[in-house]
Amino acid sequence: MNTVWLVIAGCCITVAAVFLLRGNFDAAFVVAVIGMVAWFLNYRTQVQKTLNAEDATAEEENETDSNEDQ
Repeated sequence: MNTVWLVIAGCCITVAAVFLLRGNFDAAFVVAVIGMVAWFLNYRTQVQKTLNAEDATAEEENETDSNEDQ
């Protein structure tokens, strides 16, 4: 899913540049903002995967510790 958000962000920035060159500043701004939102969603997805992996590791360690205590 990470690459999808990056591709969308890249396409939006490219389209925004074309609008900017043609002098359509309002459309360029809107498309650039959509591209930035896609980039932030990419970043959010990466952080979420990292946190989920850390939580899974912590749960496994807690289960191992509780099994050793018995």
